[in-house]
Amino acid sequence: MKIDPHPVREKDRNAGLCTRRFFREEDGMVTIFVCYMILIMLMIGGIGVDVMRNEMERTRIQSVSDRAVLAAADLDQPLDPKTVVEDYFAKSGMSDYLASVVVDEGLNYRTVEVDAKSTMKTQFMKMMGVDTLIVPARAKAEEKVNKVEISMVLDISGSMRENNKMENLHVAAGKFIDTVLRPETRDLISINVVPYTAQVNVGRAIFDELNIDRTHYFAHCVDFEQSDFHVAGLEQAKKYTHMQYFEAGYNWNKKKTENSINNPGCPKRSFEEVAAFSQSNTDLKSRINQFRPRANTAIHLGMKWGVAMLDPSFRTITQKLPVDTAFAARPADYTDIETMKTVILMTDGKNVNTVRIRNEKYANSSHRRDWSIYPLYYWLEKNVKKQRKYGDWAYIKYSSGQADTMLQNICNAAKAKKIIIWSIGFEVSNDSAQVMRDCASSPSHFFRVEGVEISEAFEAIARQINQLRLVL
Repeated sequence: MKIDPHPVREKDRNAGLCTRRFFREEDGMVTIFVCYMILIMLMIGGIGVDVMRNEMERTRIQSVSDRAVLAAADLDQPLDPKTVVEDYFAKSGMSDYLASVVVDEGLNYRTVEVDAKSTMKTQFMKMMGVDTLIVPARAKAEEKVNKVEISMVLDISGSMRENNKMENLHVAAGKFIDTVLRPETRDLISINVVPYTAQVNVGRAIFDELNIDRTHYFAHCVDFEQSDFHVAGLEQAKKYTHMQYFEAGYNWNKKKTENSINNPGCPKRSFEEVAAFSQSNTDLKSRINQFRPRANTAIHLGMKWGVAMLDPSFRTITQKLPVDTAFAARPADYTDIETMKTVILMTDGKNVNTVRIRNEKYANSSHRRDWSIYPLYYWLEKNVKKQRKYGDWAYIKYSSGQADTMLQNICNAAKAKKIIIWSIGFEVSNDSAQVMRDCASSPSHFFRVEGVEISEAFEAIARQINQLRLVL
């Protein structure tokens, strides 16, 4: 028997073979890979949890910041803006998060900016050395009353005598004026008041600046043609028609003044004339509070004047009117980005047929004097009697349907010039409501109201004009 002189070396060789086989063995490698992947997924999931917690906390702080700056930037806010912000954070249990409050304010604006932040401890990211995350929030709000030109086009037709509608209009319009015209808006906001019935009396000062062939001295109403409603402004070179002065129907009180006109289609009282570019709360409210119901409804004519007084073509007329010096250059150009133009159109009814006396029956001073004394239909009943040939004396200049079309045309012309139109249907029919809705800048710019709700509509519009918005 041969004895191995080196038995230990043989064992070493066997051990070496086992080691090499172990390292060449590939069984179990996937298990190791999976373990690593699970650890990575757990880590990524943990990071996601920390990030989500951070975002939830940021949203909470941002919400408080937004509410705080909106309340503090409101120009109607009587408290110190910084105090308002601090109070919001204190009541939310976040006083320690408030880093800074910056307030900037002037005659017609207030800006409030807030920086807030918190530190959140992480649950998973700390295993990677990130122990905390910063939770930032920043908010900025501004209320700014830019230059604003407003035309209030108000229905004073006969149907406004029903259900205290005229009285409700007096209150609502007064609240609107007081909300919009405030000391801080001095020389920034101007208001035109355009009362309309079957016509609009623009007053002698405006009337004399137009190219019109005057036919009488009873009142100052202008008859537009259908083509005039496709353009927003007035055409200086165009010759307009002086509306005939007469009353189409009977007087409301025939026993007292049977043979005279006390309710003409073209209103003649001084308080029924257009008021141009005013910022006097007292004067505007005094004028509106004298409005009384009379005659028929011509919404399109009221709207035509409301829009025309915001068109730059009216500026040459404004310069001849006794307006505040600050408004002598109004209406501003449409390209003036600092000036907002808006019309508030209110009616309680719908357009009716527009009747005019035939030209040959209104041809001389004698004719005009007679028609200024006798209401048209009263005269026809009395003199034409059984013949009833009304068509020989009067005609329909345009129908109620054509008037609705003209209204839509002037509304479209205004919207094309970026004039904002608010419309109010005051106790109107469904058809009339649709006409007013179509005129408005959008469905949300239309209000359909009953009774004292008209005040709420005017107040809502006033709040939009004094617009409060988040900047950031």
